[in-house]
Amino acid sequence: MGLLDIVRPNLQVNNLREIPLSILKEQGIVYLLFDLDNTIVPYNDPNIPADIIAWFQEIKAAGFFPCLVSNNHGPRVEDAAGKLGIPFICDAKKPWGDGFRRAIAMLGAEKEQTAIVGDQLLTDMAGGNKDRFFTILVEPMKSKEYWFTTHFSRRVEKILKKFL
Repeated sequence: MGLLDIVRPNLQVNNLREIPLSILKEQGIVYLLFDLDNTIVPYNDPNIPADIIAWFQEIKAAGFFPCLVSNNHGPRVEDAAGKLGIPFICDAKKPWGDGFRRAIAMLGAEKEQTAIVGDQLLTDMAGGNKDRFFTILVEPMKSKEYWFTTHFSRRVEKILKKFL
């Protein structure tokens, strides 16, 4: 598996609402593991907009099982998960950690039933592809970011996206 294969998402969308839920369900995917920062909310923003909370309620009502899987630390992720009414895994150490595997074990899911949704090629997509999950890249929100992401990852991702 080459570098581009590791970071190439199965699907790309501009935002969460563009995720084709009916198509995922047809493929047997009902578990959705979401990154938090710059996927659901801007980096380190404790506020979750009402329309996003409503969207999570809608996807749960449609038979999906969402879960947060974040590299962020406990209190931040726990607070966001509480507002969304979903389970969570924090300190996931994406792409090398076992955060996605811990999430599916907690949910009782199988890989084939699960999609990874995130905004970063080098963490979310690489971690999901490494473990052979279906991966969905969401365009990152425009916001302040963790210094490593801003100064390194996004620059590398910009180059990689030209080849995807």
